Amino acid sequence: MTPTDKHPYEPDVSFDGGDLDCGNGLLLLIRKHIDPMARGQLLEIRSTEISVDEDLPAWCRMTSNDLVSFTKVGKQRSFLVCRGKFEERGQSAPAPVKQPVQPAVLKSIAPVPLPPRLPVAAPPLPPLAVMGIGSWPRPRWMIDSMHAHVEGRLDEAAFHETANDAVRLAVAAQERAGVGVMTDGEQRRDSYASFVATRLDNCQLIPLTDLLPLVDHPEEFERELRALDVPAADVRHPAVFGRIGRSRPLVAHELDFLRTLTAKPVKVALPGPYLLTRTMWMECLSERAYQTREQLAEDIVAALRAELADLVAAGVTLIQFDEPVLSEVVFSGPKSRPSFMCGALSESRGPEHELGFARDLVNAVVDGMPRERIALHVCRGNWTPDESVALSGSYEPLLTTLQAMKVGAYLLEMCTPRAGEMEILRALPADARVGVGVVNQKHAEPEQLDEVAAKIGKAIDLFGAERVLLHPDCGFATFADNPICNASSAEAKLSVIARAVERVR
Repeated sequence: MTPTDKHPYEPDVSFDGGDLDCGNGLLLLIRKHIDPMARGQLLEIRSTEISVDEDLPAWCRMTSNDLVSFTKVGKQRSFLVCRGKFEERGQSAPAPVKQPVQPAVLKSIAPVPLPPRLPVAAPPLPPLAVMGIGSWPRPRWMIDSMHAHVEGRLDEAAFHETANDAVRLAVAAQERAGVGVMTDGEQRRDSYASFVATRLDNCQLIPLTDLLPLVDHPEEFERELRALDVPAADVRHPAVFGRIGRSRPLVAHELDFLRTLTAKPVKVALPGPYLLTRTMWMECLSERAYQTREQLAEDIVAALRAELADLVAAGVTLIQFDEPVLSEVVFSGPKSRPSFMCGALSESRGPEHELGFARDLVNAVVDGMPRERIALHVCRGNWTPDESVALSGSYEPLLTTLQAMKVGAYLLEMCTPRAGEMEILRALPADARVGVGVVNQKHAEPEQLDEVAAKIGKAIDLFGAERVLLHPDCGFATFADNPICNASSAEAKLSVIARAVERVR
């Protein structure tokens, strides 16, 4: 675009990005300002950074926001960007725009002391307990509310009222299916992991499209985004723009509402510390707060450890840490297709280093906590029902790492042939529970009762009934915008597990 002398329209919102480039914080500021705006409203972005001349128009094309005009006087540039298409301007009354607070200096936010919870006894986890892994397909109206909330168009109270209704539906479906350990279906989360960016201090959710200027191979990244089953602008990624802190709980509000709906034992899933470190660590976004990813990991461990202590005190029967990136470490190679199963876009330093790092992070979080109430979930990717593009390989290269993690249960993908043979899991610690995936959420039709009962019988023969837990291979809707199956299919799959358990008994 050729610069003009003056913008032809007055902006609705303006901010000055100074000398930040798109890969070093400017996109975060753009996102903070543009998300609360109505479609058709205009944002002025002032900048003195020359690279923005090329990167910002590319970002506009990728995110489907129109670049209306561009002015330049000396080093000072000004870009007028329309949220959405310019043709939408004036088609509806503009929503009030809240001017975001623009931090002059990014700094750590001191955690606010949290009132201690009185310890609550946790209901026991029975043998052959049936449970979902975590996520449940969200109604369309829940997804719309989630986007409106993240973009600043729906306030906190209205969002949670909507989410409460979605949780009621998810819990009722689990009850009908005969589940023994309940979850809230992660209805308030945009994904199983990135939701923490809406709860931690100095984190922000940004669309995957905003990462284009930040990756080493933007052409490959752009091709992968176009291959996603859902528009990349709808899938958001956590970004760190200061020292992260936990001044409020991550999931206490989820737990408190779930408790009003069921008296059964409950499970709460959290992203694991290695997953969050790999997801959040991007040098171009993190360098203002952290010099190394190890420094970032220390703050992540502190936040998760505080969260775990609260959940233990609250009487949660099982706290599950999700670490699917462990599979990416050992099964992805130079010829493997990149996977957005976990958003782990940062560099891997090789299996031996990464597995040791992951082991140490998990153990730092759980140290001194009641081991029997902590579980680890590992799978090979759950962002598409297409089995051919998910990672494949047995648990053998992960066994040493899993054995060394101080958890009381392993909830593992086992139904899909991609996971290898169940017998390998006999090498896990003999005093740990073994959760076995006996239905595949990627397949639309529920498995046959005899087939599921046979898998359960095999698990009992290998580990003993007292140690066995039962569940699908993974969640039913890992990403809110991209569920693996629908709610009726999810209910049918949990139901067949519960009925198969009764048959085996």
